[in-house]
Amino acid sequence: MSESRKDAERRGRRAESLAALWLRLKGYRIVARRFRGRTGELDLIARRGSRIAIIEVKARPSVTLALEAITAHQRRRIERAAEEWLARQHSGAFSLRFDVIAIVPGRLPTHIMDAWRPSA
Repeated sequence: MSESRKDAERRGRRAESLAALWLRLKGYRIVARRFRGRTGELDLIARRGSRIAIIEVKARPSVTLALEAITAHQRRRIERAAEEWLARQHSGAFSLRFDVIAIVPGRLPTHIMDAWRPSA
């Protein structure tokens, strides 16, 4: 793995740790981190009450750039991975939501709830 790839990996892990802490402070319980399935990876899976939030974490210079970094192709991959994770669970009824947490230098994390709806 190249040095730049290792640096990006470290930055990504730090951003995910910060996002997980932010969610815990907001009353969420982190159910899974870096879930790897056959169809893709989910950064964070969090629960608060009967709500399951699939969280995509992006560290970028601005919130706008963080949101733009999540392409339609990536959203579909995340949705498929979420379906795979859900199929493995045996818990009761809950609602599912796709969120984004933008990690921007010098700012508190920005939690965008219900950032997109799954494609039909």
